[in-house]
Amino acid sequence: MPFDHYLELVRLHADYASAVDSGHWDLWPAFFTDDCVYRIQPRENHERGFPLATLSFESKGMLMDRVYGIKETLFHDPYYQRHVVGAPLVHKVDGDRIECEANYAVFRTKFNELTTVYNVGRYIDTVVRTPDGLKFASRLVVYDSEMIPNSLIYPL
Repeated sequence: MPFDHYLELVRLHADYASAVDSGHWDLWPAFFTDDCVYRIQPRENHERGFPLATLSFESKGMLMDRVYGIKETLFHDPYYQRHVVGAPLVHKVDGDRIECEANYAVFRTKFNELTTVYNVGRYIDTVVRTPDGLKFASRLVVYDSEMIPNSLIYPL
């Protein structure tokens, strides 16, 4: 993989983290192809090959519905989140298709409370080159703990 392509992949991961940390939820679906898959799954289910996921979306339209839910219908204690994402490890490049993974940690800060570790795991991604740049065709978020504090509202 040429270095400039790898740098573009690193930038995709950094821009994604910045977008979901910003609270501007309308930015999130733009990182995906129209027929994307976005799943959040506990590590135990993933490693055993079980299909059960905490959240599972199968199109950009479903991501946009989630954004609507976050902004208009879900009621919860508001919080900030901050992603720390490791450098992507590229497993395979096939033309305009990249298979890679990256570790992540998400910290959560509720108003007037200390920051806590919210979620830790890895992204398993299929990224494709489009006329608009690199996009996620598939993002599997595999989190290490079987427990999620309270509920999962915002994208990881």
